[in-house]
Amino acid sequence: MNRAMITAPSRAARFAMLVSSAVLAAAALAAPVAAAPVKRAAAPAARPAAAAALSTAILPVPLMPVVPAGQRQCSAKTASGLGTLTLKPSADAAHPAKGDYVLVNYIGYLAADGRVFDQNNAAAFPVEGVIPGFSEGLQLMAKGSTWRFCVPATLGYGAQGAGETIPANADLVFQVELVDYKTAADVEKMRAAAAAAQPGGDGQPAAPAQPAAPATTPKP
Repeated sequence: MNRAMITAPSRAARFAMLVSSAVLAAAALAAPVAAAPVKRAAAPAARPAAAAALSTAILPVPLMPVVPAGQRQCSAKTASGLGTLTLKPSADAAHPAKGDYVLVNYIGYLAADGRVFDQNNAAAFPVEGVIPGFSEGLQLMAKGSTWRFCVPATLGYGAQGAGETIPANADLVFQVELVDYKTAADVEKMRAAAAAAQPGGDGQPAAPAQPAAPATTPKP
């Protein structure tokens, strides 16, 4: 949507506006007090909207929206046929590698009709642990960026589809935000640190505590 550009007035224009305001204010003070305005008749109240017809349709669980056609398109294409569109760029120049792990927010929907089939926040998984088109797209992203991937069926679930939500030979679209990513070595260090923080300090369950000795009965 094009927006009209509003330019700041020049110093002369601002001065002219101030002078005009002062003249109008002085004229208003000098004018005689006007009679009270005539009370206008109240506008007729708006008619209430007609009640919606009763529906017995059962909503699907979970309730998934339908994405408009304009958000099912990409502007570029890789050699493999993956469509891409950068929605929010990032100043970071580094990208995840095949062996890395990513943390993403994503939503997936069908290119044909926009029906959403999956969405998730703070999803963590290996780059190679998803369909080829998604994996390729992740390796193009920088941390903090948001992209749209248009995944052809050949880079998705192919002729077999996936369950009841993704039909055979379906082209898919994903909106993906790359929140963070780590190398496999980094992830292993994080796991080791988490295990060491558990009771026992070495990842092993702590030994059961010995029962406390009974308290001595105080003498009278």
